[in-house]
Amino acid sequence: MDLSPYLNEYMFVGFSASTGNHTQIHNIHSWNFTSNSQAFLRYPSSETCQGKIMLENTTETTAATNKNSKRNETPRSFLIFVAAVVLALVVLVGFYFISKHRRSVSKSKTSIEEDIHRPRPPNKPRRFTFSAISSSTRSFSEIEVLGSDTRGVYYRGKLSNGSQVAVKRFSAEFLNTHGSDKKRLLKEIKVISHVRHPNLLPIRGWCQDNNEIIAVYDFVPNGSLDKWLFGAGVLPWTRRFKVIKDVADGLSFLHSKQLAHKNMKCSSVFLDVSFRAVLGDFGFVLLGAESKQFEAVVCNGADVFEFGVIVLEVIGGRPRVEETDEGNSEERNLLDYAWNLHETDEKVKLVDRRMGSLINLEQAIRVMEIGLLCTLNENKGRPSMEQVVELLHNMEKPIPELPRTRPVALFPYNSANTGLCNNYSCTLKL
Repeated sequence: MDLSPYLNEYMFVGFSASTGNHTQIHNIHSWNFTSNSQAFLRYPSSETCQGKIMLENTTETTAATNKNSKRNETPRSFLIFVAAVVLALVVLVGFYFISKHRRSVSKSKTSIEEDIHRPRPPNKPRRFTFSAISSSTRSFSEIEVLGSDTRGVYYRGKLSNGSQVAVKRFSAEFLNTHGSDKKRLLKEIKVISHVRHPNLLPIRGWCQDNNEIIAVYDFVPNGSLDKWLFGAGVLPWTRRFKVIKDVADGLSFLHSKQLAHKNMKCSSVFLDVSFRAVLGDFGFVLLGAESKQFEAVVCNGADVFEFGVIVLEVIGGRPRVEETDEGNSEERNLLDYAWNLHETDEKVKLVDRRMGSLINLEQAIRVMEIGLLCTLNENKGRPSMEQVVELLHNMEKPIPELPRTRPVALFPYNSANTGLCNNYSCTLKL
C-alpha cells in the first residue's frame, strides 16, 4: 500500500484492531517500514525529527541541570527548615516561661478572694484574707473581744455566709519572740486544722496577710470552761465529770497523732450547746526543742501535767492560783494545796461545796487522785493520756498508788506561766 499521501513530515506509526464485543489478543512478531519519498524541507523546523531531537536534548540537559541544582539546594533548604524549627521552639519556650512568670506574679499579687469563693468540700479548712477577717470582726472591735492572753486576742466574728467564728489574732509581740519562725507556726496551724475529733475544736482556717497570722475557729456558744467554773453559775458533778473525760479523750487523740496541745488550761476548754467539752486555743509554737522527737516527748508530758491541774480546778471549782483576803494578798497554789490534803488524807476538802449533796464523793476522790498522778514527775509514775482515759472510763480499774508526799519537782511549777511547755522543755531531764 502506498501510504505516502497520508504521511506528514513527522508522525508516529502504530497498529490498532477491533473485535467488537469479543476479546482477543493480537501479537506483532515483526514489522518493516520503508519510504521512497523525497524530503522537500529546506530549513529544519520543530516538526522535523532533527528539531525534535534537538528539543529533547535541550530538555534533558535542562532537567539534569535542575536536578543537580536541586541536589545542591537540598542542604540549604534543610538548614532553613532546621532553623525554622529551632526558632519555633525558642518562641514556644519563651511564651511558656513568660506565661508561667505572669501566673506566679499574679498569684502572689492577687488577693485570696478567688480562693475564698472557690467551691470547697464542707468543713475543709481554708485561707482567709485579712480584709475578710477584719470585716467579720468589725475591724477587730473591742465589742467583739472574747478574751486575751500573752499569745493574742480572741474576737467573735461573723463570716459572709452567716456562720459565727472565733478569731485568734496573734499579737506582734508573740510573733516577734515566740513565733519568730512564722513558717513553722503556719505549718502547725494547718496540721491541726486537718485533725478531726468530737472533742477538738475545729479550725476553719487561717490568715497570713499584712504581717498578721490569725487562726479561725468554730464559735462555741457556751464559751470557755473557766467562766463556768469560776463564774456565777455552778456546774453539777455529772457535767464536770463528763468534761474531764471529754478533755482526756481529745488530748489522748492528739497524742496518738504525734501532736500536742501545748496550751492546756481551763480557758482553752470550751463547752458546746450540749455541754460537750472541746479543746481549742492550741499553743502551736514550742521553743527550745532540738528535734521533733524531743518536742513530742516534752509537750506530751507537759500536756499530761496541765491536764492534772485542770482536773483539780474542775473538782475544786477554783483557779490554780487564788488570792486570799488575809490582810495582804497571798497566793495559794491549788496544786500544793491538793498535795497537802493528800498527805493529811483530807482530799474531800478540795471538792467544790457549791455542788451540794448530789456529788458522788467516791468518784470525785478517784478522779482527784488521777489528777495528782498526772502531776508526778516523768520518772515517778506520770501516766500517759491513753492510760488516763482507761482509768476514767473504767472506774473499777485500780489506780496506781500515789506517794505519800509529793516528789520534788524537776522544775518549779509557776501558775502564772502560760507557756509551761516552753519552760518544761528547757528543764526536763530525759
